[in-house]
Amino acid sequence: MLEKKLSQAKTKLLVNYPLFGTIASKIELVLDDDLQSFKSNGTTLRCNSDFLASLSVEEMEFVFANSAMHASLSYDMRKNNRSGWLWQLSTDYAINDMLVENGLERPLDANYSKRFSGMYAEEIYAELKEDILRDELEYEADDIDDVQDNNQQNKQNDELGEQLFDEFVKSVVMDEAKNDELPLHLERFFRYIEPSKIDWRGELRDALERFHKDDYALMPPNKKYLHLGLYLPSSISNTFKFAVAIDSSGSIDEKFLNLFLSELNYLLNIIGSYQIDLFVCDDVIRKHTTIYSGEDVSCEVFGGGATDFRPVFEYIESNFDDIKLLLYFTDLDGVFPKEMPSYSVKWISGSDLDAPFGEVIRL
Repeated sequence: MLEKKLSQAKTKLLVNYPLFGTIASKIELVLDDDLQSFKSNGTTLRCNSDFLASLSVEEMEFVFANSAMHASLSYDMRKNNRSGWLWQLSTDYAINDMLVENGLERPLDANYSKRFSGMYAEEIYAELKEDILRDELEYEADDIDDVQDNNQQNKQNDELGEQLFDEFVKSVVMDEAKNDELPLHLERFFRYIEPSKIDWRGELRDALERFHKDDYALMPPNKKYLHLGLYLPSSISNTFKFAVAIDSSGSIDEKFLNLFLSELNYLLNIIGSYQIDLFVCDDVIRKHTTIYSGEDVSCEVFGGGATDFRPVFEYIESNFDDIKLLLYFTDLDGVFPKEMPSYSVKWISGSDLDAPFGEVIRL
């Protein structure tokens, strides 16, 4: 029964509030009976099982939307140095006020007060801080960031994961902004900009969708049209195979690289089954790895030599016969192959240089 209600809530949220629903789909739900109700921080939503079972489907929508907003803001919270229990509470009040204004049904245990209606989290933070000074609010430190994390490696991994999630959220927000479907008063939480004249994210999405759809199997044919004498591709696709190459020369921009990889990971959600051959290359191939469906595309860049694009093309020519697309992240300052390959090449670049073949998608 509970699973059915959860599924209904997620589906309704996705239909009625695509922004919240899309982000919430990435969040892990964990049952924690040590909590009184629910708590969201980062990419995990923790709920008391009895509390969750007592909610209506509409109230569950609210909880998932709340967790989507907290997950969206977790990385920015760390960057702005406002982490901790008080900032968490402030953002919770601001988020819940915004969700109420958008028509979502609030559970009674959710942090909400008309006192903070229409206020930004920073304003609420200042008022709550004054309440503490007047002893009207009890301060309680917890593990959000008030307790020091002594495991530096775990902390770095968490920050990287949050940064990738942050890029995913920005992509979703930009898509909703283009379609004029943003929830009311979202500007209290995000500083989003109008889409650039050249929408590189859209171009990258179009490239993946086109070649993924072109990868449909001809045998068996689509049975829906056989009675008409039409032999069309089956709607069941093969594994979509493509290659990604990362220029690891000393001139590569790591900020743009992280942006590209974050967007690529996000776009892989549109592909059911894929296989990616990932190359790291400067003047020679430094690393080659294969990534399968469900795995994130991540890359440790090492090399730093001159740029020679030929090794990747030569390797693909010698070892693969089913690659349809190569995405090459580079500044385009290097030695190109003399002949254009039989597959499509998309150069992902932040520079103004051009390529002798293929299409340049400029960040």
